[in-house]
Amino acid sequence: MAQPKIEGTCDARFEAVRRAFADNFSTFGETGASVAVTVEGRTVVDLWAGWEDQARTRPWRRDAIANVYSTTKAMTAICAHRLVDRGKLDLDAPVARYWPEFARAGKETLPVRQLLNHRAGLPAVSDLLPTEAVYQWDTMATALAAQKPWWEPGSRHGYHALTFGWLVGEVVRRISGKSLGTFFRDEVAAPLGADCFVGLPRSEEGRVVPLILPPPPGPDQPDLLAEILKDPQSMLAKAFVNPPVPLEAVNTRDWRAAEIPAANGHTNARGLARVYAALACGGQIDGVRVLSRERIDQALRMESDGPDALLPLHTRFGQGFMLSTPAEKIGPNPRAFGHGGMGGSLGFADPDAHMSFGYVMNEMHAGLWLFDPRALALAAAVYRCL
Repeated sequence: MAQPKIEGTCDARFEAVRRAFADNFSTFGETGASVAVTVEGRTVVDLWAGWEDQARTRPWRRDAIANVYSTTKAMTAICAHRLVDRGKLDLDAPVARYWPEFARAGKETLPVRQLLNHRAGLPAVSDLLPTEAVYQWDTMATALAAQKPWWEPGSRHGYHALTFGWLVGEVVRRISGKSLGTFFRDEVAAPLGADCFVGLPRSEEGRVVPLILPPPPGPDQPDLLAEILKDPQSMLAKAFVNPPVPLEAVNTRDWRAAEIPAANGHTNARGLARVYAALACGGQIDGVRVLSRERIDQALRMESDGPDALLPLHTRFGQGFMLSTPAEKIGPNPRAFGHGGMGGSLGFADPDAHMSFGYVMNEMHAGLWLFDPRALALAAAVYRCL
């Protein structure tokens, strides 16, 4: 199959990133993707290539955007940290201070911090929910307010795959009076000129690239979905399939239009790199202050580390951000922080290198990893060029 033409710009110093991007198409069978890098707030890589459809008939456009699943969680965390910077949110205060209905089922004193570092014990809703609940903010917030923690809050950590967004987002909504998607647009994306959305306006629908779902694993490969569904009543199953939303829903207007702040951000590599550029440069870029330097330093401090209560992996989290683990390093610098998404997307900031990175693709890959090998190959090439 012919190698796609690499479009965009790349500083000569970062030519290795262009080569790595091209290699991803031949080595990993990439269909379409974008990658972007900033250093000291300046864009040094802004590339895209491939096709927007599985049949490989529509070339990837410069302004194409795609669903980035859990890469969205970092955008949600940034919103909460802005409220901390303003003195409106105390991470050590009970969630119930801001969301009174949350003070039920043993959660009366549960601190906001534990929503961000995945220690709240609320990765799933016990009661079975209809599929449409995933699109209904009040339904999910009400269910989580009533939910009893699956473990003693603070005693362990486990990935809150979907609930993270409604939990943190409801705190942001109660304090600001704005939905999470509106707050993110008004306070972060629009001031930065970042092409990122949580809750996609219909006007942007024509730019969305449908995701290509991963094939079933082979007989010698781990089958995480089969493991999840082994016991439908388990915490693991309910964390991922309650509400029971099929993967195909990601390519529907209902999914794109809703605000699901743990899983349905729509952006491209350029948009991710732009948001993270501010975090890589002390919280401010081009006169736009996103967070204080002190808040960034606190946000990337490790608060959860070790075997995950849900994922069969070692995970590390700061306050809403993924950190490198012993087996999976975002890069050589220990303070690099960001978030990956199911299928492969990744965004991160490295405040020591003053570098930001974004990678967005349409062909989902599956595996027992936190960070997709395609994204890590690109990040490794970036570090070789610094």
